[in-house]
Amino acid sequence: MSARAFVVVIAVLAVIGLLGFGLVAKESESLAVGEPAPRAELPRLDGKGTGSIADYRGEWVLVNFWASWCVPCRDESPALQRFYDRHRDNGFVVLGIDTQDLSGDALEFVRELDLTYPQLRDPDADSPLSEDEFGATGLPESYLIDPRGELALIRRGPVDDTYLDRFVEPLLAEGS
Repeated sequence: MSARAFVVVIAVLAVIGLLGFGLVAKESESLAVGEPAPRAELPRLDGKGTGSIADYRGEWVLVNFWASWCVPCRDESPALQRFYDRHRDNGFVVLGIDTQDLSGDALEFVRELDLTYPQLRDPDADSPLSEDEFGATGLPESYLIDPRGELALIRRGPVDDTYLDRFVEPLLAEGS
């Protein structure tokens, strides 16, 4: 191996190491199962007042961070709507939180996908609630909050019908 190739390999390994360290450090700062959910007030996406996760105390809340430009967010939204429709009469709500997005684009996303679950907007693009309070590492991410207001489940990445039925539904059944 030439000296140049060796330097390139060492540089690539250093970058991979730094990325790995960054992810581990970020993970250690994130909210953990059993901890209380953040109580921040955020504007409602439709502009009519504010809302908070705490507004749903006593119910199971699946907090879903999303953005209109996020393709996996678009792909998971129908599954979230179906799950919400099936369980909303049993003390369960999906709470969408649009982040890192333009309000007009987000409203169009909600209309286009016919989403009826409550929607909040995180207006702070520089340090969004998803990153600062939850320790999110990307979009979409979902956090199941139990009726006591404590984190019960974390999903980094999109959800689908199978995930919701396999991991979320049993927790709802245990807690009822």
